[in-house]
Amino acid sequence: MQIKIRRLKDSEDLPLPGYESKGSSGMDIRASIKGDVQLKPGEIMLIPTGLAVSVPAGYEAQIRPRSGLALRHGIGMVNSPGTIDSDYRGEIGIVMINWGAEPFTIKRGDRIAQMVISKVYRADLVEVDDLDTTVRGKGGFGHTGTK
Repeated sequence: MQIKIRRLKDSEDLPLPGYESKGSSGMDIRASIKGDVQLKPGEIMLIPTGLAVSVPAGYEAQIRPRSGLALRHGIGMVNSPGTIDSDYRGEIGIVMINWGAEPFTIKRGDRIAQMVISKVYRADLVEVDDLDTTVRGKGGFGHTGTK
């Protein structure tokens, strides 16, 4: 599948997103910032990528956090996964949060997120008075316990 991608102004020096290993499902996306940015504990910040994409109809680009940043530094994304719809043509921005205890510095070109291309299925909603019953029923939010 082809995904058209456009580098925006001031991001021409950064590598395009890429698969870092043969089995990777996500392409790493880099920070397109002018200087270092410090993300303080508890702080939320929109980090630009300098990229715009054209995702084919019937697909989406999911923007996900990187597990290494989460494990080592407590860095994540507030809206995980973020969705790039097939009709969006603006810049991809990463809504990052520092859930860690220490400030985290983001440098230009750092790999800060990953992009996964996924098929989208559209549903036809049918309003009804009653739903079919199941053994689980309305049980949710940990109703099966932890053991």
